[in-house]
Amino acid sequence: MSTIEPSGTFVLGDRPVKRLGYGAMQLAGPGVFGPPKDRNAALAVLREAVAAGTNHIDTSDFYGPHVTNRIIREALHPYPDDLVIVTKVGARRGEDASWIPAFSADALTQAVHDNLGNLGLDVLDVVNLRAMFDVHGPAEGSLEAPLATLAELQRKGLIRHIGLSNVTPTQIADARKMVEVVCVQNQYNLAHRADDALIDDLARDGLAYVPFFPLGGFSPLQSSILSDVAAQLGATPMQVALAWLFHRAPNILLIPGTSSIAHLHDNLAAADIALPDEALVALDRISASLRPE
Repeated sequence: MSTIEPSGTFVLGDRPVKRLGYGAMQLAGPGVFGPPKDRNAALAVLREAVAAGTNHIDTSDFYGPHVTNRIIREALHPYPDDLVIVTKVGARRGEDASWIPAFSADALTQAVHDNLGNLGLDVLDVVNLRAMFDVHGPAEGSLEAPLATLAELQRKGLIRHIGLSNVTPTQIADARKMVEVVCVQNQYNLAHRADDALIDDLARDGLAYVPFFPLGGFSPLQSSILSDVAAQLGATPMQVALAWLFHRAPNILLIPGTSSIAHLHDNLAAADIALPDEALVALDRISASLRPE
């Protein structure tokens, strides 16, 4: 049995947070664009998450845009002392809901001020720079100029900590020569494990790794192996997928999102699922089965 404690905490920046957080992306409308179908339900799920002990919320002002942050403020402000809100900059939304890089100093500065205003904060706990050289995944490109802008905003007291999102190991190494990086947020789940080595390297350095699309994102995880393990454990496949991430490494912080209180509680219950060794071995076969011959 793994010795990692899924329901434990990990330091994000300089604040301990529970390893199961909440991602606000799904509080916006379809395609993360426009308002939610039910604003009252969005407010309720945020309040329930915090009431249940969640103290790490991931968001961005380009969700909507300007939708999720305003909902977070309406639901939770004034914020609990232990709540850490992490946001992202580096993109903007087109009128057609497209995702557009926004890396200039002016765009990043405006994004930070928009996040502050819409969240009702004087300083942002953590700001992740989202690399947009390829919208669909990490791609090489220099982050020197945008990181210099964020570092200046940090010196001015508008940002406490800086993280990275959608980045390569080379970009992370280069960034850490410029600023203190406290977390990396990349796509990672049972089926998408390109960052295996990176996660272990970050764990050795005490840095948080926050997988986005932990349940597959817009294409939910589908696997007969996952379904079989879930049935044996009396859990749902998505709960087992989250539990596997908890067991994968102690520095993994999860931010599954939902607009449903019932689904929220399903996600929270994943922190208490123990995976026996035979289940871990079986689940490891999922990514192996998807590798090209």
